[in-house]
Amino acid sequence: MPAPHPYAARLAQIPVRRDDVEVLGTPTAYWTYGPADATHTVVAVHGFRGDHHGLEPVVAHLDGVRVISPDLPGFGETPPVPGRQHTLETYADWLLAFTEAVAPRAVILGHSFGSLVVSAAVARGLAAPRVILVNPIGAPALEGPRGILTRLAVFYYWAGARLPRRLGEGLLRSPLIVRVMSVQMAKTRDRGLRRFIHAQHDAYFSRFADRDVLHDAFVASVSHDVRAFAPEITVPVLLIAADRDDITPIEAERTLQTMFPDAVLVELPDVGHLIHYETPEPAARAVIRFLDEAPATPR
Repeated sequence: MPAPHPYAARLAQIPVRRDDVEVLGTPTAYWTYGPADATHTVVAVHGFRGDHHGLEPVVAHLDGVRVISPDLPGFGETPPVPGRQHTLETYADWLLAFTEAVAPRAVILGHSFGSLVVSAAVARGLAAPRVILVNPIGAPALEGPRGILTRLAVFYYWAGARLPRRLGEGLLRSPLIVRVMSVQMAKTRDRGLRRFIHAQHDAYFSRFADRDVLHDAFVASVSHDVRAFAPEITVPVLLIAADRDDITPIEAERTLQTMFPDAVLVELPDVGHLIHYETPEPAARAVIRFLDEAPATPR
C-alpha cells in the first residue's frame, strides 16, 4: 500500500506545467508551479540524488509564489551534460545558463547539494537579487556530526564506480542501502511522515543517469562547502538550517552566517537534513517573509 502524501491536497491546488529547455547541450526538464503573474519567481535547485519532487512539499506552502524547479543534469528527467565531467563548476555553469534562459533575475533557492550549486553559480556571476539556502552545506561533510558515516559513503560511491558496471549500478541503486540512508536522515517520530519520506526516497533516490554522473556529483558534494563562496555573495541571503542536521552542525551554520556580507539565519528545531520533507511549512513561511522584503521579480 503506497504511503499517503501529506502535502498532496495543497499541491493539487497549484497549477503546474512541465517544459524542456536546451542548456549546455542537454535538454533540461523543469516544472513551473504557481501563478504566471506572481510577484516573485524562485528557481529551486534540489539536492544530491534527488529530483524536483523533493522540494514539492515546500512548494505546496509557497502560496502565490511562482516556482521553477529543474532536474539537475544526470538526475530525474534531465540527461547528463555531454562531454563534461559533472563537477561543481559544471553544475554552476549549467545553472547560470538555465536561469538566463528561463528566469533571469529570479530569486535562487538551493537545498543541500543544491546550496553548493547555487552558491557557486552566484559567486560566478549569476544575477540573483536574493539567495535562499536550505540545509546549506556550511562545513566539510567529512567533519560533520556523522563523519564516520560520510567516510563509509565515500567508500560506497568509490566501490560503485569501480566494480564491474552491472554490479556497481546494482550497488548504487540497492533498495536496502537507499532505505538505510533514508532511516539515518529522518528525524521525525511521526510514523506516517516517516513512511512518506521512505517512499519518496524509494521512488526518486535512484533516478540518476549512470554511476559516473553519480560519482562525480558525490565527489563535488563532499569536496566543497558554501564557506568558499559566501564572501563573494553580496546580495541578501536567507539560511534555513536545522538543529539536528547530521551533515552540517548548527554551530557551523551560525558561523557560516557571519561569512556572508548580508545574511539572515532561521533555525528550525527538532529536524535534521530533511527540512523539505519534515518541516516544509515553517521553511516556506521563512521564505515568504524573505521574499516580502524584496522587490518584484522583473518580467
